[in-house]
Amino acid sequence: MTSSDFSLHGAIDLGARRAAAQKQQQRAASGASGDSGDSGDSPHVIDVTDATFNTEVVDRSRSVPVLVDFWADWCQPCKQLGPILEKLAGEAAGSWVLAKVDIDANPALAQQLSRMGVQGIPFVAAVVAGQMLPVLNGAAPEPQVRQVLDQLFEALRQQGLLPEGDGPEAAQQPAADPLEIEAEAALQRGDLDAAGAAFGRILETAPNDPFAKSGLALVELQRRTQSYDPAAVRKDAAERPGDAAAQAKVADLELVEGRVEEAFDRLIGTVRRTSGDERETARKHLVGLFEVLPPDDPRVTHARRKLASALF
Repeated sequence: MTSSDFSLHGAIDLGARRAAAQKQQQRAASGASGDSGDSGDSPHVIDVTDATFNTEVVDRSRSVPVLVDFWADWCQPCKQLGPILEKLAGEAAGSWVLAKVDIDANPALAQQLSRMGVQGIPFVAAVVAGQMLPVLNGAAPEPQVRQVLDQLFEALRQQGLLPEGDGPEAAQQPAADPLEIEAEAALQRGDLDAAGAAFGRILETAPNDPFAKSGLALVELQRRTQSYDPAAVRKDAAERPGDAAAQAKVADLELVEGRVEEAFDRLIGTVRRTSGDERETARKHLVGLFEVLPPDDPRVTHARRKLASALF
């Protein structure tokens, strides 16, 4: 997972506040609910605006995880995903909170998504201890959403990132390794050198530790993408579909954005249509991206099968 500081202090203008307030008044007057994205009466589902995001999401996330659903009235996939998330939030009974953001009514938040490179909605992120982690980009059936959320919270729990007392199972979990906590904390605050060093120390004593291998691969991925100009990288890849290095850079961006299958498919497609050094460059880069995810992640397993088919 990747994380980033999602504070919007100083990024909200009066026009955005007025637009958000007007939209909220319209919702209250019309009594819209359910499919339009309103939270209804559930105490575990809240509507959030540009003006309230820092209080309702960032500050709240320091005591309980907050999932943020970015949606819009015109977005049909949003209307499929929204009720699923609301149902799961109700079942979670307060172990996490669902915050819903109408991007049409909240331009500052919409601009923030654009700056992050998010290409479309629905987009779901988890905010934990003030840090944002991409979770879903696009609609998915309920079983898949459940699986993604289960994996997310289990990973957060194992890495010591959930607030104390989060859920009845939390107390049963063994304490996280101090080096793991150090590495993840460094990663969240953007200190890639410290994170890389901590993951490296874990690997010195446990060379096959999956958490450390994945963390180190993530550090390297973030180091690469920090130097990219996303618009230029995407333009270059579109103009040169047979250039493995160009496609690899876009795959890096897609993985950081949480578009895992798209990143893998991009490089598998490059393997299929190239040969020689270009093909080997694409293959090696794809195998490197596999390391960012747990080895038993079904998306990795599926992509490995597709890669084998492309090669042979």
